[in-house]
Amino acid sequence: MDDDVRHAVAARLAVVRRRVTDAALAAGRDPAEVQLLLASKTMSLDAVAAALAADEGREAGLARVVLGENRVQELVAKAPELAHLEPTWHVIGPLQSNKVNAALRWASCVESVASVDLAERLAARAAGLDVMVQVNVSDEPTKHGVTPDEALELALAVAALDGLRLVGLMTVGANSTDESVVRAGYARLRALRDEVAASVPTATGLSMGMSRDLEPAIAEGATIVRIGSAVFGAR
Repeated sequence: MDDDVRHAVAARLAVVRRRVTDAALAAGRDPAEVQLLLASKTMSLDAVAAALAADEGREAGLARVVLGENRVQELVAKAPELAHLEPTWHVIGPLQSNKVNAALRWASCVESVASVDLAERLAARAAGLDVMVQVNVSDEPTKHGVTPDEALELALAVAALDGLRLVGLMTVGANSTDESVVRAGYARLRALRDEVAASVPTATGLSMGMSRDLEPAIAEGATIVRIGSAVFGAR
């Protein structure tokens, strides 16, 4: 492993860990409530391995990082090479039906469920798979996910499927430099989560917030923040 890569990734990961801790404390929350997911899209094996190694020095009480991949082809290429490090993998991008079997070889959670059809395909091949329903809270046409008005119905349908465990909702924040706009979207997802959790007690998770906006996401209750460039550097 390249020493420069290892040191750079470790330093950036430490900064992100501090941002998460500071944001949680500012919101009156326990930093241990916030899971750090490293989005490894297009990143080299060396960079991902460096992050996993650096995370072994995390503060006591904080959960180990998990890895997230947008594309199944990258997941199946990286996962075998990193298996000796025993990472946990999440699928965080749209999942095509013909990639379900490949994804389930490695992923313990699919955060991007946006249809009953996909949920049924996962349920037919999984046992105890964690899933999240992806919601497009910003109503941006380039973003994946169901509308907020559709979220409760889909979440309840997913939760009713044997083989799946609905653990919460996921969103990609608004593409805006106005923090109040971004935060309003996260507040909306939290309110939807509360509606779902009233009927599905396992669905308490909120996967929201990335490198640029993890602080408002944590302020609004994020339990998973998905971080890429802030740890790995520019793609």
